[in-house]
Amino acid sequence: MRRFSKQLSVVFTMLICVGSWVSLADAAPPESRTKAFSTGAFDPFIDYINGRIRQGWEDNEVEPSPVASDEEWLRRVHLDLIGQIPSAELVEQFSKDRDPAKRSKIVDKLLEDPAYVQNFTNVWTNLLIGRRTPRRVSRSGMQKFLREAFAKNRPWDEIVQDLVTAEGHFEENGAVNYLLAQMQNNDEAVQVTAATTRLFLGIQVQCTQCHNHPFNDWKQNQFWEYNSFFRQMRRVNHRKTDPKTGRQIDDYSEIVATGFNGPVYYEKRSGLMQVAYPIFEDQKVDPQSGVERRKEFSKLIVQGDKPLIATAIVNRMWGYFMGYGFTRPVDDMGPHNPASHPELLNKMAEELVKKDYDLKQLARWICNTEAYNLTSQFGRNNEIDSPERGETPLFSHMYIKNMTAEQLYDSLIVATGAHKSGQSNWERAEEQRRRWMGQFMVAFDNDSGDDSTTFNGTIPQALMMMNGDLTKNAISAESGSYLNQLLTEKGNDQVKIRKMFLSTLNRYPDRREINSAQRLISGTPNKLAAYQDLYWALLNSNEFVFNH
Repeated sequence: MRRFSKQLSVVFTMLICVGSWVSLADAAPPESRTKAFSTGAFDPFIDYINGRIRQGWEDNEVEPSPVASDEEWLRRVHLDLIGQIPSAELVEQFSKDRDPAKRSKIVDKLLEDPAYVQNFTNVWTNLLIGRRTPRRVSRSGMQKFLREAFAKNRPWDEIVQDLVTAEGHFEENGAVNYLLAQMQNNDEAVQVTAATTRLFLGIQVQCTQCHNHPFNDWKQNQFWEYNSFFRQMRRVNHRKTDPKTGRQIDDYSEIVATGFNGPVYYEKRSGLMQVAYPIFEDQKVDPQSGVERRKEFSKLIVQGDKPLIATAIVNRMWGYFMGYGFTRPVDDMGPHNPASHPELLNKMAEELVKKDYDLKQLARWICNTEAYNLTSQFGRNNEIDSPERGETPLFSHMYIKNMTAEQLYDSLIVATGAHKSGQSNWERAEEQRRRWMGQFMVAFDNDSGDDSTTFNGTIPQALMMMNGDLTKNAISAESGSYLNQLLTEKGNDQVKIRKMFLSTLNRYPDRREINSAQRLISGTPNKLAAYQDLYWALLNSNEFVFNH
């Protein structure tokens, strides 16, 4: 447990001070704008997006929050694009830069950073196979496929087509791991059908497996029509002999094609048996043998000016960057769940198709919008823009986002150099990372790929943050740690306090925070312990563990 000292009340005062940004409903109203905000990006489509969002503000009589400070925005865009906070040095450089196009240039730079590839590989690995790797699924194979795809910036439609048509060895063709992860039970591709439509088409048809949907137009036959596209495959699990024990152990798994043909049979609630043929959006596929249904499905889902696959990825990516999509949830689109900005969603999907499903271009559009560049603080003139309370999102301020486990870990590393403290090589540092991730998953006890990836402030998570090995390493003064480096540098306490805030929260402290920190440090004869208390408070503050 964290040691209790006379200064503990000051420490918790610091936690309150640095966490107060999340509920500034009484903040001063934003200044009126005389000209449209711009990051310096010269793309007329960004102006179109800004115009549609601004129309929503006017229609709902809300005033947007001010543009985020350079420090707030830089932290946000680093977390969203490369999965970690910026270093203190980068924050200082960016805040001093007077180039009016510096924000758009940072977006371009981060999109070319190798960490962008790693970040989106993490995001999509968790979505496609889950946080906990299912049995007989190769996580490394899945990551290799995604890493190569994002590194080459392959078109999204091609990535999806590879995933739904994959066959072969789970490491030689890493795309098969998506299908293997959905085939843990012998359920005649029911889970594959549900996951594919939800992840790639943005529609939830799993409820119609057994009956017509009670609240929308999805019918039972539509589920089984989709399902019939995935019946021409099966998983094969291979085993081998362990030379040490002589026992049979898992070797590898693969997806192989089968000769399935004809209709799929399903039972209605009335007990009547029905048949379903491979049909997508009224497009019928020959059900006889010789037709590779998954390949036909992969062709059908990309047809048209704005196919569902394009609308779905736009909605999901907008939700990833903005905190909420145009629909809630992002994977349940349809007439029963109208989008907040339907014209904008459709137009972005059309433009994405024209740009050959370029995900970097999609990210570039979103990160350069006025809405993405607003502060997360809100005032009386836009407090109704509160989707967490069930209101339609208007994007008049940035919504607070939970960090993923990977973002939190990697941000702790950037802020503190904790991976260097007591570590002698890369392999040991990576082992520490895997061990911490394992502890993080236990704290969640949740198999959902979306939910179990994030830090949402539960008591087990908070205790792990406060008392875990990573935080202990972070606040140690061992050789190689940030705190060790800071304390050996020249400068008075105020200078060092400012550097600690900059390295953790990516901003300078205000006068009240400096005064509280100085009282903490001057109030104890053990200066090292006081600095450790302060660092511990910063690392455990809401402002550090949430993306805003």
